Amino acid sequence: MSDARLLTIDIPVKLAEVKSVHSIGGLAFEGDLPAALFHLQLITGDIADWGAKSDVITVFHTNAGHVTLHDDAYNAARNIATGNPYKKMVADLVAIGVRIELCGATAKANGWVNADLLPDVKINLDAMARTIELVQQGYVKITE
Repeated sequence: MSDARLLTIDIPVKLAEVKSVHSIGGLAFEGDLPAALFHLQLITGDIADWGAKSDVITVFHTNAGHVTLHDDAYNAARNIATGNPYKKMVADLVAIGVRIELCGATAKANGWVNADLLPDVKINLDAMARTIELVQQGYVKITE
């Protein structure tokens, strides 16, 4: 007798290589967790399970650029005093090899400089140019 409440994966996926660029321009939430960060945790977990070769790049821009800021810059940008609630998630992603970038146009529009960023975050020219560059290099674009 089968249990109708069991989940069966009908279409299993196992990739040998993952090259993806995640364009994150705003935060949508699943409960209190930004969906984009949850999805990055999910795919990086899959990559680890598969033992796949990978290059995962995340470009924060527009209304999600603040995710890349250290506590003082985050507080100033968001007009709060609690610090960046996403800094540990970003650090965990960096620790497993995800490259984190901030759109240069977003940084300029907000008056942010490199010194405002969390460790290991890089600023690119702008999100659109960087995403086009990566897609032309064979990366799959994921829009969050």
